[in-house]
Amino acid sequence: MAKKEKKDSETKNNKRVGQQEGKLGGKDYEKELKRLHGELVSLQAWLKKSGHRVVVVFEGRDAAGKGGVIKAITERVSPRVFRVAALPAPSEKEKTQLYLQRYVQHFPSAGEIILFDRSWYNRAGVERVMGFCTEQEYIHFLQVVPLFERILVDSGIQLIKYWLEVSMEEQERRFRSRIDDPRKIWKLSPMDVESYRRWYDYSRARDAMLMATDIQEAPWYIVPSNDQKRAQLNCISHLLSLIPYEKLAQSPVKLGKRRLEEAYDDQATLKGKNFIPEIF
Repeated sequence: MAKKEKKDSETKNNKRVGQQEGKLGGKDYEKELKRLHGELVSLQAWLKKSGHRVVVVFEGRDAAGKGGVIKAITERVSPRVFRVAALPAPSEKEKTQLYLQRYVQHFPSAGEIILFDRSWYNRAGVERVMGFCTEQEYIHFLQVVPLFERILVDSGIQLIKYWLEVSMEEQERRFRSRIDDPRKIWKLSPMDVESYRRWYDYSRARDAMLMATDIQEAPWYIVPSNDQKRAQLNCISHLLSLIPYEKLAQSPVKLGKRRLEEAYDDQATLKGKNFIPEIF
């Protein structure tokens, strides 16, 4: 009996730290995602009324599922409220600016939530591992960014940081699926291939980043992402729990009666125009 209780306790502890048991079924996923989308719409209405500002940072290894989580968050809300910032490599001009300068210009105005698909933490990750910054620049970044983020929070912007954690085996499986699928091959860059080779270099960079920048004002939250459906639902649910939104009363919407003009045939006026071929 004692052994059974110990095993049950270990199982619960494992679940608390994010171990996942089996893949989530499609029907369960769609049902829960629909409910969460409704909550995100309520959040959107509250953001617009309250003027609350939010920055959400998504970081993780290549193929960890950052894009999938962001897509799940944004697919049913307005892109004018939920804005995605996925910055390309810096231009020659941007390389001469303050490192954080090109990120700050994407920060939210009143009533906006900005989702960074990778962020200023590139310096602690890919730039560190691939040698795109100097050792001095890297150390300076780890020293300065907590101060920067405290200023950000003090200014009234809520900062939420997620690290998506994928296993070595699952990352390899996703990379191989990209190679074999013409719809996904564009996602596999030479940088991705190099990151696959340097798994442990990225692990060390991750650990140093988390140690230096996991601050009380803006802690890091780890998202286990081997099961992408679970990761998306868990992340959306957690994001909603962190923002103090309220459901606002909505006035009922009525279409009313359509004004008809019997003398005007709006289909006849389309005759002779260029229609696309109806292949399907």
